[in-house]
Amino acid sequence: MILTMDVGNTNIKVALFDGPEMKKYWRMSTSKSYTSDEIGFLLTGLFAHEGYSPDDVEGIVMSSVVPTINYTLEHMCKNYFGKSPMMVAPGIKTGINLKYENPRELGSDRIANAVAAQAEYGGPCIFIDFGTATTFGAIDAQGSFLGGCICPGLKLTSEALVSGTAKLPRFELVKPESVIGRTTLTNLQAGVIYGYIGQVDYLVKRFRKELNAPDALVVATGGMALMVAEETGIIDKLDGILTLKGLRLLYERNR
Repeated sequence: MILTMDVGNTNIKVALFDGPEMKKYWRMSTSKSYTSDEIGFLLTGLFAHEGYSPDDVEGIVMSSVVPTINYTLEHMCKNYFGKSPMMVAPGIKTGINLKYENPRELGSDRIANAVAAQAEYGGPCIFIDFGTATTFGAIDAQGSFLGGCICPGLKLTSEALVSGTAKLPRFELVKPESVIGRTTLTNLQAGVIYGYIGQVDYLVKRFRKELNAPDALVVATGGMALMVAEETGIIDKLDGILTLKGLRLLYERNR
């Protein structure tokens, strides 16, 4: 089986694949203070709880947007699974045409998303990853990755608003019933959440226009995807493991 690891700014998503079938999926917090032994103990404990052993893993593939913990994770993989992870990095075989001006600037998670979106849904396709940052990507009708855009995620936006002002309070990311709030709390919630949803809606429409594909499929992944999908009809598919699917495909194309 193949172990896939998607290291994000907030969480590390881990999945165990037997061929194209995902057997198990786990999430761990991304902590720069964890040692390789702490992560190894946690991950092997999760394996044992589900009846799996590190010996079941024949290969590991990892993407990371947090370079400072890559050495720790690589060390953990060697010590607890006996294997060095395949890192998604410039030069890896993707199997798709990357039309980015400088592919070396492209984040490994976005590469994995592009590979999975093209393989699973074809083109034209727009994929959105609702993480700490919200990333958009476009696949054209020929299956090429054209590029996209990056904007602050919902949590990052709310934290920036509070930390950058003197009197505004921290607030929970819960949708209020109305966009016209009657308290400071609902004003904040409405502005951040509905404003964010409106941003997504506009960007998708702009993507479709530039792709010359008014019916381009929109696929969403990441923690806030469901909230946005519930409020707008712009999202066609929710795929919570899109990145991990892409990692498995990248492993198979480079093994």
